[in-house]
Amino acid sequence: MANCQNIISEDFKKIFDFTLYQWFEENRRDFPWRNTQDPYIIWISEIILQQTQIKQGYDYFIRFIKRFPTVKSLAEAEETEVLKLWQGLGYYSRARNLYASAQLVMNHFNGKFPTEYKDILSLKGIGKYTAAAIASFAYNQPYAVVDGNVYRFLARLFAIDEYINTPSGEKLFYDIANQLISHNQPRLHNQAIMEFGEVCCTPHQPNCEACPFANNCLSLANNTIFDYPKKKSQTVKRNRYFYYLCFLYKNNTFIQQRQNKDIWHGLYEFPLIESNKELNDKQLFENEILQKLNGTIKQRFKLEKHILSHQNIFGEVLVIEIKDVKNILSKYKLIKNQEIWDFPVSRLIEKAIFLIKDFEK
Repeated sequence: MANCQNIISEDFKKIFDFTLYQWFEENRRDFPWRNTQDPYIIWISEIILQQTQIKQGYDYFIRFIKRFPTVKSLAEAEETEVLKLWQGLGYYSRARNLYASAQLVMNHFNGKFPTEYKDILSLKGIGKYTAAAIASFAYNQPYAVVDGNVYRFLARLFAIDEYINTPSGEKLFYDIANQLISHNQPRLHNQAIMEFGEVCCTPHQPNCEACPFANNCLSLANNTIFDYPKKKSQTVKRNRYFYYLCFLYKNNTFIQQRQNKDIWHGLYEFPLIESNKELNDKQLFENEILQKLNGTIKQRFKLEKHILSHQNIFGEVLVIEIKDVKNILSKYKLIKNQEIWDFPVSRLIEKAIFLIKDFEK
């Protein structure tokens, strides 16, 4: 790529803006978070859609806003309820950060969502992208958004060889995006460029034939569209083996809440035996809790591999009927079988519950 200072001249910016805004006017999709300048509503939508496609996140957004229409209502809720409403979206730290930041807004900003970029950025779980989105969409401030869609579009348009997941690459893309942004219409500009990347310059089937930037796209000219954006290879994923023990005692079962800032922190699950390698039956049944409980295995099944960003979870569930409750179970929470649906759980546990026949009664 040539020096971006030379590429992004004032004349280029005028052509870029005109082309982008005309495309957006003709292709703009209508979403509730686009029909408001309420920073709270925009914040919720941006956090939900960070790691979630619109078709999945839309219903979650509607339910979340219906239950928590204001930052005050969110701050006054119980964290367990927030996590339960988030169940199925994954990346649960997003929900915990929303909850913590809502309380910060109430306590530190007198209940009013901050208007300054630096103050928005100070909220837990908000990075440069989300802060720029809120500042521009709610307050029309000229901070460029750079999400995955923008990275992809700019990388292809200018054939940028810098890795997007390195500090130097991130800086370069932010520099270019901030040079391109309209200072007169930053709200329109950011919405349009994100929409363009998501609808036209898509990852696997970009609509290059209908692309209004086709004549300026360096990667299209070189037939290297799918070489961009470039990412530095990540570390090998970690494998974890989860053996869940679903103890059935009359019409009750036992659960625990995950702690220690691990995945699914704050969510509930059955008692767990974890290993960094697959256990055979001899190794599994040598576990103290299984040795001390004289139970009958009613069901046993493996769960589908659960893939997370940096790890693979291999799950297995043992449904064990026990006749009495011993001290070794005292650290777990005893609940009625059907009460399991009242607790926030991971997608993996949710699948397990559906497979356990006794919970259908």
